[in-house]
Amino acid sequence: MRIPERPLPGGIAKLLARLPAAPPSWLLVAGLNQLLSRGILPADMDLLAGKRFRVCLQDAGLQLDFSADQRRFTLGCGEPDLKLAANCGDFARMLLRAEDPDTLFFQRKLSIEGDTELGLIVKNLLDSVDWSQTPLARLMAG
Repeated sequence: MRIPERPLPGGIAKLLARLPAAPPSWLLVAGLNQLLSRGILPADMDLLAGKRFRVCLQDAGLQLDFSADQRRFTLGCGEPDLKLAANCGDFARMLLRAEDPDTLFFQRKLSIEGDTELGLIVKNLLDSVDWSQTPLARLMAG
């Protein structure tokens, strides 16, 4: 399945922008913890412990805040140590390996702010995930 390169349609973006941030952040945290518990996300949680993250879905107007401890991901708030920002389609292409994060960064489609060492850890972590073992892959295949 080809993921379109255009931002979300205006009506959908306006609707999503009105949503409170907690439910989508909770879904992200729950998904990350599922991937972690199944061994699909091979995270060294000691490297991520105590760090705060923000994922900004620019075209959806959503900010997803979460943090990590030695065992799992949790909802988080406050100033992030690492902020990743892109449109939904760019994140999807990156996660499905249809586009390299470095390419998106140099094309200014992916913004990375904050702790550069942490950003490299997260990039390498995302590169190590076998996305074919996730529900996202099955959804995109069906």
